[in-house]
Amino acid sequence: MTAKLTCDDLTLFRGDRCLFEGLSFALNPGELLSLEGDNGSGKTSLLRAIAGLIELERGRVCWDGAPVLAQRQSFHNSLVWMAHRVGFKDDLTLVENLHFESALRRQCDAELEEVMARLGIQRLKRLPMRSLSAGQQRRVALARMLLSDAVLWMMDEPVTNLDREGRSVLMRLISEHLSRDGMVIMASHEDVEIDSPVQTIRLQ
Repeated sequence: MTAKLTCDDLTLFRGDRCLFEGLSFALNPGELLSLEGDNGSGKTSLLRAIAGLIELERGRVCWDGAPVLAQRQSFHNSLVWMAHRVGFKDDLTLVENLHFESALRRQCDAELEEVMARLGIQRLKRLPMRSLSAGQQRRVALARMLLSDAVLWMMDEPVTNLDREGRSVLMRLISEHLSRDGMVIMASHEDVEIDSPVQTIRLQ
């Protein structure tokens, strides 16, 4: 059986430097792929290459057995991205930002109020994003992911600016997503401790 996501012989250079070469892996529903490595090792570039946002020197990324580049819109509808920078509009409130996101992509049936309460950000909903701390903005980014119906979560350093409680919430949400046959690709400096199938790629 073909894996949901397959990556074969991925090779990427930045200038004269090879970030990764001949990289191959496959990911199925319910699995997490952990990308580890120091700053500048190519974790974010690999995430972007998988999403089809940057061009590889060599290799192919397939979703449901077909090249991502041949079904870019369909593939992008199947994923949601949590970038290192949260990318919200500073002048809009928390709720306005999440409503703006809902106009751009399909949303799941989760209730906004329920999601905000679960993440401990309900009391902040009428505040402009610029007044929220970095950790609070990170929780809003998690709310954006929970409200999406995307099967593939792509997360770039998701624990950044989260306190211990926030990290615990993050891992619990990831576990729940995987238990529903979701998939996660996560770039992180830290080891992933989660009770689900985990693959690890270490970039040098």
